[in-house]
Amino acid sequence: MASKVLRSAFRTFSTMSSVETLKLSRNRRFIGVSLIAAGGAFLFSTQSESLLAAQKMGNIDTSHFMAEPITDLNKLEVNPDDMKTKMELLIMRIQKEFCEALEQEDGGKFLIDRWSRHDPKEGGGISCVLQDSATFEKAGVNITVMTAPLSKQLQASMRARGKELPEDKQFTFFAAGISSVIHPRNPHVPTIHFNYRYFEMQDEDGNNKHWWFGGGTDLTPYYLVEEDVRHFHSVLKSACDPHHPDYYPNYKKWCDDYFFVKFRGERRGVGGIFFDDLEANDSSKVYAFVKDCAEAVVPSYIPLVKKHKNDPVSDAERRWQLLRRGRYVEFNLVYDRGTKFGFATPNARIESILMSLPLHARWEYMHQPEPGSPEYKITEVLKNPKDWI
Repeated sequence: MASKVLRSAFRTFSTMSSVETLKLSRNRRFIGVSLIAAGGAFLFSTQSESLLAAQKMGNIDTSHFMAEPITDLNKLEVNPDDMKTKMELLIMRIQKEFCEALEQEDGGKFLIDRWSRHDPKEGGGISCVLQDSATFEKAGVNITVMTAPLSKQLQASMRARGKELPEDKQFTFFAAGISSVIHPRNPHVPTIHFNYRYFEMQDEDGNNKHWWFGGGTDLTPYYLVEEDVRHFHSVLKSACDPHHPDYYPNYKKWCDDYFFVKFRGERRGVGGIFFDDLEANDSSKVYAFVKDCAEAVVPSYIPLVKKHKNDPVSDAERRWQLLRRGRYVEFNLVYDRGTKFGFATPNARIESILMSLPLHARWEYMHQPEPGSPEYKITEVLKNPKDWI
């Protein structure tokens, strides 16, 4: 009980602390995403008996998680202030809270798939998937926690992006992140994507340390309801503002720029926030910001699900939804750096990389919506992003 009180007090302190201006360096921003997406793995089952036993161990109550943590519980217990521990426990909790909120709206249950890399010492992940259900055709909420050698190829890539890494040293990295994509059944409910991650590396002697956070949340509606989009952006802005007044406008623009489909001249959706390579003298301040952003996912999205999940749907609206999903697939497979890097990585876990794709999508050659139609209205916003609040 005492430890829970201390952790609660720490979270409150972190949130209320003044935040230094975070240093941003976009030229290496894909590294954290790529390593999260690239975890090759084998599956293994989690026995309910071991989970129940783990729930009773020490100060970590694993009943708040979808499965037992990837890192050994004893290691987490003895390193409570280590940022690696704090990030893993955060994403485990966010995964559970989001999955439970989605289950409440759907009535179904997530499949829980706990997996490990080829070398179990390098970590693994927990993939939670709900598909072909009442409210959601495909809902995936994944976490990855891994520690592994940093390849020479990645070292060279990081040096090219300004990192000072001695060539005569061997490096290891730690990466922990949560990534989710939700494809609803009803076209009046938007798709949402979010991921938040932490990356840390050091050489064989424990020197040349580097760390940063990244992530974001964005919305992809099929039909434009401006009240819904304003709600979504308002919740994200409320998470950003206590930390710095420039965060929301800067990260909103970064999101619009990142999720841009150059060939089509349009954004994937109506944006949100996106950031990478966040670091400061005190990592706890950046962690507090990332924590608030991750905790904003449920209140930003679930009200939209409640509002529209039972809306009537026509055949034409369903067809439009499938066409827009095709565009979503295009971005993930053609433009997304993390996805492409994942495919190119040896022993990549394809199941996790493709989790973001919908069950159904449609492509029609040179399709154009009728001017003045509701479908045309959303495409105009995708071509010309707005300031929603």
